[in-house]
Amino acid sequence: MQKKDVEGLLAESFKELALEKPIEKITIKEITDRAGVIRVTFYNHFQDKYELIEWIIRKEVMEPVEILWSNQMMDEALTFLFTTILHNKEFYMHASRVSGQNSFEDVVRKCFAEGITEYLKANARGRQKHPWLTQERAGEFCSMALAYVLLSWIRSGMHEPPEEMVEIYRFMTTHSMMDLTEEV
Repeated sequence: MQKKDVEGLLAESFKELALEKPIEKITIKEITDRAGVIRVTFYNHFQDKYELIEWIIRKEVMEPVEILWSNQMMDEALTFLFTTILHNKEFYMHASRVSGQNSFEDVVRKCFAEGITEYLKANARGRQKHPWLTQERAGEFCSMALAYVLLSWIRSGMHEPPEEMVEIYRFMTTHSMMDLTEEV
């Protein structure tokens, strides 16, 4: 079996278990038993189940989103992101409850920050206007805003359609706090 097949098998096993019990209570043995592999196989691919969550986010969400970003398809990328999360609603609702060290929020922000920062570096058009405002800081700021909107949406039950969430994110990130006093 190829590496990506094993990783996908472990991810599917984990996602199924997450629908049955809290993620914090899922053991590596349960993941590997359901996947039909031995425990050592898990550790050949992942350090722990939190690294597996990160892998799932990177594979399911970030890799396709980054392809769209690289083709300047920003709205499509964000729509894909929200749609993917919605299609796996139950898993992501459970995953969003993981808090503390290795929190889902931290993993999401990290993945978003890396992707957005890479986008900014690849598409920089001019000189840096403000020395403090680096591509890394801008990437982190955008990732925090996107993670906030995404997690708030997940935790509120994902009732709004993905396209509306893209519109909300775009609105919130293109308007100042003073503008928002007029709109909210």
